[in-house]
Amino acid sequence: MLTRTFPALETDRFRLRQMKEGDAPRVFDYFSKEEVTRYYDLESFHEERQALEIIEKWNERFHLNEGIRWGIALKESDEIIGSCGFHQWEKEHFKAEVGFEVHPSYWRQGVITEVLQPILGYGFEEMNLNRIEAYYDPENTASKNSLEKAGFTFEGVLRKAAFEKGVFCDAAVCSLLKEEY
Repeated sequence: MLTRTFPALETDRFRLRQMKEGDAPRVFDYFSKEEVTRYYDLESFHEERQALEIIEKWNERFHLNEGIRWGIALKESDEIIGSCGFHQWEKEHFKAEVGFEVHPSYWRQGVITEVLQPILGYGFEEMNLNRIEAYYDPENTASKNSLEKAGFTFEGVLRKAAFEKGVFCDAAVCSLLKEEY
């Protein structure tokens, strides 16, 4: 298997880096909170092992060249407060989906708005994407607002497009094109 170096990125307040086993307690801390997983396509975590598994899954995706997920670390402490990155990478169509989450103590502080800029740049410049998509629950106004601030265009709502946590749910979709970035 090809070994690649994980690209570290920076913003004014954050270092975007590969997550490691030692980050599992912080990832568990926020993924165990109902308010974080409310609009997420997974159940709240009940064991720290689940956090380790998701970190391993994200790192495996990177090593298989199927996507990339950065840990959002505070510059001063290197503490992980969330993650952001690409999945559903369709290379033949030059597009991928971006996703993110942040610990509730950092909500409404512009974290995603700040970290999306270098991540979107990486997608367009290094991954050669032409289109970056984002799907979110239409009731999730925080995600909607973060994506709008990053320049995404709302495209519509896919009715009952997903089956999550035992119910069919709608998915709002928006996108950003390379020529708009």
